[in-house]
Amino acid sequence: MSDIPLSQPKAAEAPKERRLPTVYVYEAPVRLWHWVNALCIVVLCITGYLIASPLPTLSGEPSAHYQMGYIRFFHFAAAYIFAVGFVGRVLWAFVGNKYSRELFTFPFWRASFWRGLIIEVKWYAFLKPRPLKFVGHNPLAQFFMFFVMVLGGLFMIGTGFALYSEGAGLGSWQDRMFGWIIPLLGGSMQVHTLHHIGMWVFILFVIIHVYSVIREDIMSRQTMISAMTNGTRSFRDDDPE
Repeated sequence: MSDIPLSQPKAAEAPKERRLPTVYVYEAPVRLWHWVNALCIVVLCITGYLIASPLPTLSGEPSAHYQMGYIRFFHFAAAYIFAVGFVGRVLWAFVGNKYSRELFTFPFWRASFWRGLIIEVKWYAFLKPRPLKFVGHNPLAQFFMFFVMVLGGLFMIGTGFALYSEGAGLGSWQDRMFGWIIPLLGGSMQVHTLHHIGMWVFILFVIIHVYSVIREDIMSRQTMISAMTNGTRSFRDDDPE
């Protein structure tokens, strides 16, 4: 008789890797607003800087140049698009999915939010080997998006239209809606200064935002850049959420 057994024992099966499914997070209107908003901020910061620090005087007759006129026009046009887009983004928060409302919420009353924020700070400071996993914005991103993009955006819209009302004239809708901001903040020059400081806050935010998104897309366990292009977020491991 042969010593070969009638049936070979089955090889141990490798444990199946459990991965979280790809989640549709950012809807098309949110993604459209994000990229249009980003373009508006770039135009507003460049033209705003040139308005505060004009280029050297050009040679020739003034009537042959309209340099500052074009700079101011692009600034005002981008500001109107920024403001209209902000209103549209607020409206979409009421009809979109739950992730479309994260921009306008700041759950300071939840202890889990602050614990997650501290963990994310440690992750960005290279004090933790791995970050937490979130489908939408992480607490640190939610914190800065609320205070810079929502409250800061409202401040820039309000002060910007208040300054615009000086050229539009008394009785214009800009003056009726935003003209009260100028005496409230201490006069036109003070509003100019605060509006200009707000520009630098946005510039700093954009630098940090671009860095953190690229860093997260490379080092974390979830997609970031592609999530704002196709709307879906994918996870690269099977760790729990």
